[in-house]
Amino acid sequence: MAKNGKIQVSKFFARRTEAPSDAVWTVLAAVVCAGAAAAQPTSPPNLSPDNVTGWVPLNYGDSFVSPADGPGPVVDDPRYPFVSNQTSARTGKRSTFHIADLNNPILQPWAKEELRKRNEWILSGKPGYSVQVSCMPLGVPAFVLHPVQPLYFIQTADMVIMINQESLDGRRIYLNVPHLANVKPTWTGESVGHYEGDTLVVDTIGINDKTYIDNFRTPHTEKLHVVERFRMIDDGNILEANIRIEDPGAFVMPWNAVQRWRRVQQGPMYERVCAENPFDLHIQDTEPVPHAATPDF
Repeated sequence: MAKNGKIQVSKFFARRTEAPSDAVWTVLAAVVCAGAAAAQPTSPPNLSPDNVTGWVPLNYGDSFVSPADGPGPVVDDPRYPFVSNQTSARTGKRSTFHIADLNNPILQPWAKEELRKRNEWILSGKPGYSVQVSCMPLGVPAFVLHPVQPLYFIQTADMVIMINQESLDGRRIYLNVPHLANVKPTWTGESVGHYEGDTLVVDTIGINDKTYIDNFRTPHTEKLHVVERFRMIDDGNILEANIRIEDPGAFVMPWNAVQRWRRVQQGPMYERVCAENPFDLHIQDTEPVPHAATPDF
């Protein structure tokens, strides 16, 4: 048996009156070796080994992947298949906007109604762009849904910084500390984290209700609680985030989602100030680029 990472074999020997056979020694050796291997600590993931390594979402990446089982995220209505710009360029099909499947059981009635109105807006011929075209923060968990452009990490002893090259949207994750007693709601909330072996675990609360869960514009309330588990797989070539989402103000039940990225070396990250060169410069029917009435310094 193992206790505190050590293999206890003294009781086994105390009960024997004969010398163990070769077969028993073989079994014991296997148990001890397996226990020693299991007891060795796993190093935290090195998500930012240099200034050129980043992570680009798989399959365009602007919507969540459903978990293997259980309740999951809002997905595209099968009657209106989504065609990304990448797929359009490759196949010649006309690109489309996301139309939400309203049959997802996670949605409370008011949240479902908001998505229904969004669907009608798009199906009437209006654009269905993400709020990022207007330089607005995506919030959490939608932060991981920036498509095409790489995500970068800066890891220090007490903080992890995540930066999307697209519009330089960023998050700060404070390590090994609890949440503040009174968290004031903000665009990205308050994120605290820690490492569990090879996994970065991030717990976020205090997200204001100006943001959306995803690019379908699934709404949420300030009761939103998000837990993300970032882990490298496939020999470090793929980064996977398993995400747990709870919001009793918007969803009937907690649910899970997945996002994955592939490792790229496209850096160093270039500077792009969205407000000085917004995507919506020549696009109608989008939110205006936000402007501060007073300086924040």
